[in-house]
Amino acid sequence: MKTVIVVSAGEGPPVEVAGDVVVAADGGLERALAIGLRPDVVVGDLDSVDATRLSEAERDGVEVVRYPAAKDATDLELALDHARGLGAGRVVVVASGGGRLDHLLASCLGLAAPALGETIVDAHVGDALVHVVRGTRRLRGVVGETLTLLAVNGDAQGVRTSGLLYPLAGETLEAGSSRGVSNVLTSEEVEIAVERGVVLAIRPGAER
Repeated sequence: MKTVIVVSAGEGPPVEVAGDVVVAADGGLERALAIGLRPDVVVGDLDSVDATRLSEAERDGVEVVRYPAAKDATDLELALDHARGLGAGRVVVVASGGGRLDHLLASCLGLAAPALGETIVDAHVGDALVHVVRGTRRLRGVVGETLTLLAVNGDAQGVRTSGLLYPLAGETLEAGSSRGVSNVLTSEEVEIAVERGVVLAIRPGAER
């Protein structure tokens, strides 16, 4: 399975990720270099990337895919589309947890885009880990760790969990509901199953 790392602009804690291809979303070039990754591709309108760093990257053979400033998608969405076009079976996103609220919400919702329906998607967002759950996923964590389940793109039906303090047994998580907020791991392995819909499994503070 091909794993593509997608790095967006902004600051965040150090993370350790590994993959077959690294795609930087605009200013994500600098974040990628800061965490020890060499991007293979830089995607975006290039309004936030340092011009000197970009020139150096191009001289080093990094592919640059330029888009006009007047576009209908964020740089991260364009980078995710590029990763999908590369045949990614898994995408790992490294994103900032701060900055503009609209950008943050768009980034988190974009992880669960229907176009990525056949792709395993995980993300490091600030100090949190985010996992997109379609069907069944098993996650490893620390007993006592907080885990929140949020339905996106509509209600999530038939949600079942194991390894959590407050288990769900074939329940519906409504989009916009706080029903799944602040659950707690009781086991180092958690299983989450969704019969219909998409859930974001969020582990706040997991990167501290």
